[in-house]
This record gives sequence, structure tokens and C-alpha cells, in this order.
Amino acid sequence: MGFLIILVFALLFIIGFPVALAILIPAVTYIVLSDFPIELISQRMVYALDSFPLVAVPIFIFVGNLMNQAGITRRIFRFADTLVGRTPGGLAQVNIFSSLIFSGMSGAALADVGGLGRIEVKAMKERGFKSDFSAAVTCASAIVGPIFPPSIPLIIYGSITSVSIVQLLLAGIIPALICVVLLMITTGFLALRRNYPRADRWPKLSEIIRDLFPALPALLAPAILVAGMLFGFFTPTEAASVTVVYVLLISGFVYRELKLSHILYSAFETAKSTSAILIIVSAASLFGWILAVEQIPQLFTHNLLTLSRDPIVLLLIANLILVVVGMFLDSTTATLLVIPIIAAPLHMAGVDPVHLGIVAIFNLMIGLVTPPMGLALFLITDIAEVSMRDVLKAMVPYYIPLVGTLILITYFPEVVLYIPKMIR
Repeated sequence: MGFLIILVFALLFIIGFPVALAILIPAVTYIVLSDFPIELISQRMVYALDSFPLVAVPIFIFVGNLMNQAGITRRIFRFADTLVGRTPGGLAQVNIFSSLIFSGMSGAALADVGGLGRIEVKAMKERGFKSDFSAAVTCASAIVGPIFPPSIPLIIYGSITSVSIVQLLLAGIIPALICVVLLMITTGFLALRRNYPRADRWPKLSEIIRDLFPALPALLAPAILVAGMLFGFFTPTEAASVTVVYVLLISGFVYRELKLSHILYSAFETAKSTSAILIIVSAASLFGWILAVEQIPQLFTHNLLTLSRDPIVLLLIANLILVVVGMFLDSTTATLLVIPIIAAPLHMAGVDPVHLGIVAIFNLMIGLVTPPMGLALFLITDIAEVSMRDVLKAMVPYYIPLVGTLILITYFPEVVLYIPKMIR
């Protein structure tokens, strides 16, 4: 029955059912046909949402929306343009660098693409960059958001696997920086070959300071969050609330652009985004409970461990599974449905849970920029007004640094675990 439920879910998803319905229809049918109490459906779904760490999800989404409304993203982009606009690639490098800064407050790839991406693509097109290349750089750099703290996918991962969310967030710092460096190297190489435009001269110190001060309050946010979690002043969930207060304060008293209408609009957009995520969380919880009843995770664990008990081999298998899954499912659904199944055998083989978390989420983030699902691709084609085919052609060189980062963090766990081990 367990495999039949998975098959029905896959079939409904392929023929175009919304993800939540594709999950719920086979799950509810199973409950009804198996003579379980019908109340079990609502109990399992509500129980999944009764999670303190998940409170951080809507709050960080709210932060991203507030930043867009309050003009913080514009100041971040201007400072990044001043600082790295002269490097080979010009605004393309600014795009990548800005994503690192923005990710330190939003925690989501689609927030980066939808918020900062609109500013970046428009500016790059005005400076003479092609639309498809602008879209590709924006998509590739958005991968950093869900790895660098704060990270909504890592919070969801930690809440369903009982892995320390603080450890996961700290573990993402070095992989995110490595990814940014590799993306910037790739962009510099392409820029030199294709003679892309860049700033006419290096900035003067006075110009850097001039643009640093308006952006400084936003730049301090990631440092405050990491330091607060590192020294135990607040949990990741509390950090989300601290970030909201911080953004409201700097928007209202420093930048003085935030209006009540901005807050209301941000709250409305947050409610829409949160509803879409949490209905999938609750539906996937019911689905996962059914798979557990049918002992699918145990069967998968047994079969996988018969192939090998070498952690590296099992990580390679997990990478292949997650890459394929990420091509078809959004990251939230994939995390909720697939991670509980593959995590058990890897933990038994000795793979560090924090290491696995970073590898798994980075895999799924690559899925955001990989067809056929590729939610970031669909969003950026609308923003940049360019065809999917053109974006994918321009994306090809950027899969190299993304896959390169994945290989590094997979086979060199110390890269991921260096910071978490410092505070254990």
C-alpha cells in the first residue's frame, strides 16, 4: 500500500494536480479505506503545524517583504555596485554579492529573485547586459539565500529531523561563501571572454563610505543574528522576531520610508506565501505518517544499507536521489517527503546529521534552477521577460560552480562542520 500511495501521488503530480492535493488525495483515501478514525486526518495535519521552529518561517518571509517595501534592497544594491562594480563582470558581480547580503535577512531563494532580482535585472539591462544572462546570474546567485543564515529551508529541515537548527544555520556560512566565490570567478571568466561592461574606475574611499552608511544597518543584521544565536541570546525562532523588530526600527527611524500601507501589504503577502508553504507541511506530515505505518523508511533503510555502508557512497546515492527529486518537487515538499526516508540510513552509516542537512538542502536548491519544475526559473522568466530556453542556455556555465560547491561540501565534511564544531 505504501508504494501504491507514492505511485498515485507521482501520477497526480505529473498530470498537473496542485502539490497539496496530489499529496492529500491518496493520503485521505488510505485513511478511509484502512478504517482509521476520520478524525486522524485533521489531528495529524494540525499536529504538524504545532511546532515552535516553524513559527520562524512566516516571520522571515515577512522580513523579506518588509525589506522590499522599505527600500532596504535598493540601498544594498547601491553599496554592492560601488564596492565591486569595477571587477570583471561589473553589475553581474554586484548581483552575486548583493544576493549574499540580502540572504542574511530574507533566508529564501525566491524572496531574493522576486525582491532584489527585480532591481538587479532592470539595472543590468540598462547597462547593456542581455536579458537572458541577467536572469541566469540572478537565479544562480539566489541559491546562496537558503544556505546562508537565516535559512527557511534549513529551519524546516531541522524541525522535521530534530537536528539543531542553530548548528545547521552556522554550518551554512562557509558553503555559502564558497558558492559566492565560485560564482564570481565564473562570472569574471565569462565577462573577460565576452567583454561585458563594468564600472569605468575603482571607487574612491569616500564613495565607499558614502554608500556604506545607508546600507550599514542592513549589513549588520546577519552579524546580529549569528552572534545572538552563537552566544545563546535567542533561538532561531526568536531571531526571526528580533529581525522583524530590527527591520521595523531601521526602516522607520533610519531610512524613514516605511509606511503603514507597506506593513499591511507585507503582512498580506506573507499570509499568502505562508499559507502555501504550511498547507504542504501539514499534508506532507499526514503522508509521511502513512509511509511510516507502511514501514517504507525502514524498508528503504534496509535496502540502501545492503548496497553499501560507506558514508561517501551513501552520500553519492543521496545526491543522485535529491537532484532528481529537486527537478520535480519544490524544496519544501521534497524536504518533508524525502528527507525523513533517506536520513535514517545515512545517519546509521555515520554521516553527521548537520553535514547531511547542508548537502540535502543545497541539492534541492539546485533543483530550483533546474527544469522541469525550477520555480526560480519560472519566476525570473516573468521578471526578465525572456523565454525559458534562453535562460537555460545562459545558465549552463553556472551549473559548474553550483555542482562544484556541492562536490566540495559532500566529500569534505569539515568545510561544513568547521564552525559548528567550534561551538559544540
